Amino acid sequence: MLHSSHEPIVALATSSGKGALAVIRLSGTDTIELVNQLFKGKDLTLQPSHSLHFGTLIHEDQVLDEVLVALFRAPKSFTKEESVEISCHGSMYIVQNIMQALIGLGARLANPGEFTQRAFLNGRFDLVQAEAVADLIAADTALAHQTALQQMRAGFSSELQHLREKLIHLGALLELELDFSEEDVAFVDRQSLTNLVQSLRTEISTLIQSFEKGNVIKNGLPIAIVGKPNAGKSTLLNTLLQEDRAIVSHIAGTTRDVIEAEKNIGGICCRFIDTAGLRKHTSDEIELIGIAKARSQMQQAALILYVFDLQTESLSSIQNTLDELANLDVPCIKIGNKLDVAPVELGTALTQKDFLLLSAKEPKQIAKIEQRIMQLFDLNNLDSATIVVNVRHYESLVKANDTLLKVLQGLSQSLSTEWLTLEIKHALTYLGEITGKITTEDLLDEIFSKFCIGK
Repeated sequence: MLHSSHEPIVALATSSGKGALAVIRLSGTDTIELVNQLFKGKDLTLQPSHSLHFGTLIHEDQVLDEVLVALFRAPKSFTKEESVEISCHGSMYIVQNIMQALIGLGARLANPGEFTQRAFLNGRFDLVQAEAVADLIAADTALAHQTALQQMRAGFSSELQHLREKLIHLGALLELELDFSEEDVAFVDRQSLTNLVQSLRTEISTLIQSFEKGNVIKNGLPIAIVGKPNAGKSTLLNTLLQEDRAIVSHIAGTTRDVIEAEKNIGGICCRFIDTAGLRKHTSDEIELIGIAKARSQMQQAALILYVFDLQTESLSSIQNTLDELANLDVPCIKIGNKLDVAPVELGTALTQKDFLLLSAKEPKQIAKIEQRIMQLFDLNNLDSATIVVNVRHYESLVKANDTLLKVLQGLSQSLSTEWLTLEIKHALTYLGEITGKITTEDLLDEIFSKFCIGK
């Protein structure tokens, strides 16, 4: 339904602060007429949609600025409402004066995400696409940009629609059986029904499994660099970043606090966290705090780079550490450092244990780690894949999949058609919540409140 009676809203669409230009956008009923009261140039109310006009904004005999005004007539605008975008000079003084003048003439300051919310409510796109707008704005890597753009162009929505159509067909067959229950007619045999539900669960499970990758693409990858004192952790960090970010010294225990730095690897924002060296015995209170932080980072990380000093470690001590790491529910890349001075037999033994053997001070060998990270999270070939990046979508898919599992169990137990129909409707509801076919005002408020004002 087109909400053509919405009151005019106004917001700064560009970043706050000084700049060459700023863009103020408006949307709502009689927006063009409102701006026309300030605009001195052409009569904007007589101009066509998608046209640009140069002129001066004047309010109460005060010249506000020379501007360029873009007109978008309903429904050919982002919100499907009458809309205007004013390009002015980037002074915040100018921006504030223009917005105050527009508010004085009847516009209201927009709430966070209100432009995109109106676009959704007016049928411009579904809820998945609306949320992808925010993801696109926040994207700071190639993969994040690619994934958000794919969702904004309805890639994920198309898959969900395909799943919903299958479920609707399934529910319609069962509804027919209910209508003809007195005649004891079955419109589909139970084995075919079972196969169809299993097929649906397989498709939904694929989407659920993609969330692990999607979460990495959207939120980045926190990677803890861990090891004993003087194992070469800080050297590794500096070589990864190609800059002297952490202090490197032959004195054990140099790193006392957590040092963080980001690097883009294959389109993924990797946040490397250099930690204090792990050892069981030290009388230094500050170092003890650093060790506690290191262990905490290990628990919170999405990946651990554990660095072993091949010059000083024995195979038995390495194995003891590996046994401890096995108890952590965190993926780990095992790095044997100082290969140039390592005993040959130790390097040979560790090759059988899936170690990366290298010298952290050699930049050419860092590619081994980067490639292993990409392989570990299977991030090399994502061009055509549909990736779930939103936790809300993930949770709804899990609920739909669990509900279809109940349907399978109900079919195996020969439960009634009424019960099966009800569960399929529940699954449809969960999928509908993702795209916004089924939604609540509270859910919309929660989603769009996270958007920036002006979007």
